[in-house]
Amino acid sequence: MLRRAEPTAVTVYEMSSVWERYGTVIAAGILIGLPIGIIAIAWLARRRIARGWSRGWAWRASTAEVCLVLGTAPWVWMIMAPTSGSGGLQLVPFRDLRAVLTGDDSIVQVVGNLLVFAALGFFLPIRFRLARPAWVPGIVGLVAGGLSVLVEAIQLTLPLGRVASVDDVLLNAAGAAIASLASARYWRSRTNPDPELPEGLGSDPPQPVRK
Repeated sequence: MLRRAEPTAVTVYEMSSVWERYGTVIAAGILIGLPIGIIAIAWLARRRIARGWSRGWAWRASTAEVCLVLGTAPWVWMIMAPTSGSGGLQLVPFRDLRAVLTGDDSIVQVVGNLLVFAALGFFLPIRFRLARPAWVPGIVGLVAGGLSVLVEAIQLTLPLGRVASVDDVLLNAAGAAIASLASARYWRSRTNPDPELPEGLGSDPPQPVRK
């Protein structure tokens, strides 16, 4: 009977750990990122409409671009913040993940790594016609994985006190691939393109010729 109290205690700990780890990211996203994002989307969309883009595509492309950047930047900023750790390199797959899963804040750490490039995974297929729909999650995962490798390399090079781990790369890539599936209904089909959208692979609408 006493064991039933354990999940509640763990949940409270995890909730406090979420705020401790990600509270700054959440607050910055709401207080700073949201108003800046709205202004940037409106400015980009109106500028593109004036340059000849269709209204629907101008707003969709601008929204995807701004949300991709604002949804990714706070997480990258957070994982690049210096810590008091000793740093290091871990290249054995799933070793760190197994250690994390045995800790008290396993859910917080795993979900946090999945969310680092989730915004990129969600909005990248909306902005660009990457490939056939069946290939999109794999391509998004590769893009996110490459960016994650770059981030881990910077963590290893700079004195940030962080461990560069292959498991971080795997979780970052997996999170982006999963997020891409959540936006599947908004993808553009190469075989049946939206007539309001530009033709060609990830291309922008042709610009009017100025005489």
